[in-house]
Amino acid sequence: MTLMGYPGIEIPGDYLAARLPVLSLAAGSVAALTGAVDRFDRAHGRDPRSWRLDPERIAASFASDRLVRVSGAPVSGFAELSGFFAAADGWVRTHANYPHHRARLLAALDLSDDAGRDAVAARVGNLTAADVEDRAAAAQAVAVRVRAAAEWAASPQGAAAASGDLVSTVVHAESSRPGTPQRSGRESGRGPLAGVKVLDLTRVIAGPVATRTLALLGADVLRIDPPSIPEIVVQHLDTGQGKRSALLDVRSSDGRLVWDSLLAEADVVVTGYRPGALHGLLDDAPDRLVRGRVCAWGGSGPWADRRGFDSIVQAASGIATIEGRGDTPGALPAQALDHATGYLLAAGIVDALAAGHVDGRGRTVDVSLARTGAWLLTADGRSEDPPPAAVPGPRCRTAHGDLVTARPALAEFDDYPFPARPWGGDTPDWSGVTPSP
Repeated sequence: MTLMGYPGIEIPGDYLAARLPVLSLAAGSVAALTGAVDRFDRAHGRDPRSWRLDPERIAASFASDRLVRVSGAPVSGFAELSGFFAAADGWVRTHANYPHHRARLLAALDLSDDAGRDAVAARVGNLTAADVEDRAAAAQAVAVRVRAAAEWAASPQGAAAASGDLVSTVVHAESSRPGTPQRSGRESGRGPLAGVKVLDLTRVIAGPVATRTLALLGADVLRIDPPSIPEIVVQHLDTGQGKRSALLDVRSSDGRLVWDSLLAEADVVVTGYRPGALHGLLDDAPDRLVRGRVCAWGGSGPWADRRGFDSIVQAASGIATIEGRGDTPGALPAQALDHATGYLLAAGIVDALAAGHVDGRGRTVDVSLARTGAWLLTADGRSEDPPPAAVPGPRCRTAHGDLVTARPALAEFDDYPFPARPWGGDTPDWSGVTPSP
């Protein structure tokens, strides 16, 4: 799959304005999705749809964390110890939104569990940026040295991250193992993916955006989380629309039995963990299954098994340097790598379902934040002096009680099927019961 942008749309205003062509990335990823839906419809004997890509709606969806309001109040997307810190010889960026990542970061810096931002800043200021990055990697914490784009591109990890297609799809080998043919589009109902069953094992933004998009298109999406790692509530409210949410300890014998029964009926499994992190959870998956996978750094190279998030990839790859001012690093006007990668993954999954409808074979679809970032870094359309990013207007927001969120990026949908359910509040089964809005 290639990403060519979408030159046929008018761009009123300065949505997602930055030095790098963020709106082209955003519109291109959404256009890739609509193209995949058209191919899916044709595979099922349906006429393609008429799509209208709305830059303001797309921008609102990409910057959704900045539009969320709970009881009228905005929310912060980053925790106290997440952000840029000046090191002795440069800058680092940390990510400590989850409690276990915070604990690992403090351990890597030899600080006490109750240390605050000032203590971290003082400690980082006495270390080199490379030392902070190495300490974090050893402790399984999340922190990287801020690099220039040229340095990143010349590194082994940068070269690996930029290799391959934006969306990589591998067809599963035919097998004599018993299995059910792909069931995509087997039921009538709301949206082209009605009847498709999706198991969602993703967190943060990119993976949840992909599965939220599949739910928008009519799929039955069941998110499964381990009980031991609670989700960030506001994050779930922002990306959990249209999905059911259940807790399941797959390490227990009873939990594994439930998981196996869910997997046997699923059409799609989407994962958002580092390569190898699921420890054989999908070893017995049916060959017909479509597997969607998103990770930070890609499946190969020296950083393949490292943790990472959008902000971290921006910092390591040179995006933060490009978007900064003077010697101070900056950031894109939205978590654009996350959102674009999520839409690209959804597009790849829809294409895999369309192809599987014809040949009955499953496929594995891979995307990574760093590969999407590599596209952005080499794309045409940079601006040397961009204006402030325009804020999408009220028509791009929707309210459910005291919660305000962004409307879908696809302008043909006024809203998601239903707001985010309470995290972990559903049962882990294919009950077929659609939650009430």
